[in-house]
Amino acid sequence: MRLSYVAAASVLLLSFLFGTPQQASAQSAEDLAAIEQAALDYIDGYYSGSAERMERALHPELAKRIVRVDENGTYTLQNMTAARLIEIAGGMAQRPVPEEERVKDVKILDVYENVASVRIDAAQWIDYLHLARWNGEWKIVNVLWEMHPTG
Repeated sequence: MRLSYVAAASVLLLSFLFGTPQQASAQSAEDLAAIEQAALDYIDGYYSGSAERMERALHPELAKRIVRVDENGTYTLQNMTAARLIEIAGGMAQRPVPEEERVKDVKILDVYENVASVRIDAAQWIDYLHLARWNGEWKIVNVLWEMHPTG
């Protein structure tokens, strides 16, 4: 019985000293709005052809990757940089995606302190974004993506 009391007291003491994981990862409404805005700047920057919005969303050292499998079954990682994504977005200005075709379902999956994971379901692919608070702003640092199946 004494051991149970000691164990319970230890758990309470640790909870008091360190808090619970939910308390540690709680984010303000302002943070959540800024994370969502970065994700929307990214996807809407592409759809609308706004290099400025894309650039605003990205950390300059961003890496965007997709796993590709060739006809021989060889796996490779295809990489894009922030500069390339900004260039692609700017190129879309000549042929922006019509508003009715813009799928941009943004889901914040997790936020912990200065990092966040977000999923974007777009018209032709799904992006998993990793964001970091960088100089007081939320920036996309990594993107892992996959095309929707064709057929």
